[in-house]
Amino acid sequence: MATRSSEDFVSGDPGEPAVEGAPAAGVVLATRALPEPSLSTLLPEFDVRVLGYGPNEDELAAEIEDVDALITLVSDPVTERVIAKARKLKIVANYAVGVNNIDRAAAAARGIVVTNTPGVLTDATADLTMALLLAIARRVVEGDRMVRAGGFAGWAPDLLVGRELRGKILGIVGPGRIGRAVARRARGFGMTVIAFGRSPRAEDDPEDPPRVSFDELLRRSDVISLHVPLNEETRGMFDRDTLLRMKPGSLLINTARGGLIDEAALVVALESGHLGGAGLDVYENEPAVLPALLDSDRVVLMPHAGSATAETRREMARMVVEDVRRVLSGEKPLRAVPPESSRR
Repeated sequence: MATRSSEDFVSGDPGEPAVEGAPAAGVVLATRALPEPSLSTLLPEFDVRVLGYGPNEDELAAEIEDVDALITLVSDPVTERVIAKARKLKIVANYAVGVNNIDRAAAAARGIVVTNTPGVLTDATADLTMALLLAIARRVVEGDRMVRAGGFAGWAPDLLVGRELRGKILGIVGPGRIGRAVARRARGFGMTVIAFGRSPRAEDDPEDPPRVSFDELLRRSDVISLHVPLNEETRGMFDRDTLLRMKPGSLLINTARGGLIDEAALVVALESGHLGGAGLDVYENEPAVLPALLDSDRVVLMPHAGSATAETRREMARMVVEDVRRVLSGEKPLRAVPPESSRR
């Protein structure tokens, strides 16, 4: 059973314990501690419990029976089976933008609200996207490793020669908030930006990149950056065929969801030299990473840290707690996610 203590809350005052004799207005279960002030602000009105680890489906199902609100991370499996065990659940508040870890159709069938944290991590993720791109283009990780290992013997004309971004074409797959933020940054480096996505270009927004077909984006782009959600339509979007259609020597950046890329096919494309490099913040079978990616100098890897700035993580925590409080108080949430039309 989840327990609550001062150690369950981080970076702030854990709050006061519930008033003796005063029944809690509901049970809130968070799978992890969040940056404070957040969970502590629900005390003493609500009974707040923190698991303190990433539960699997069985573990989460065992904890959910008397819970009114569930606060999850994107790796927590809120499946149909978990939802079926929840007799009182009113809201699943996901500490993330993506909600592919939640069976939204099952939640909707039970009248359970699903919320997320949209907008807040746009700049943080766009910054990391550019950091990965620059690290690959200028071989930053290789250089750091060389210097630390004592391999730097002085300047040489052919030492760690990389590539410039100016004059290159960046293809954005998914020109939403994050995609457009990346486009703004890329233009500052002298890149030309094109995009593929469902939404038409906003003609009154000069920063919204022009739309092209998927085939044209693959053929023209020197760099492709992924910013689409993971669903049945996009899963494995960059498979062997897609990767081979990319421009020879081009770079692939993924700060969205790991399942967008067939990692085994990516390894082949990198080892053959067809692709010049990749920057990955997310992984197909996260947290597992293919050993061939770990061993490759053509790849820069990050541990799903796109939103990992202090400012962003604090605001995400505030947002999930705000919607939990609103729903448990009988109000509408501010960030409800529409239900899926059918179950995956």
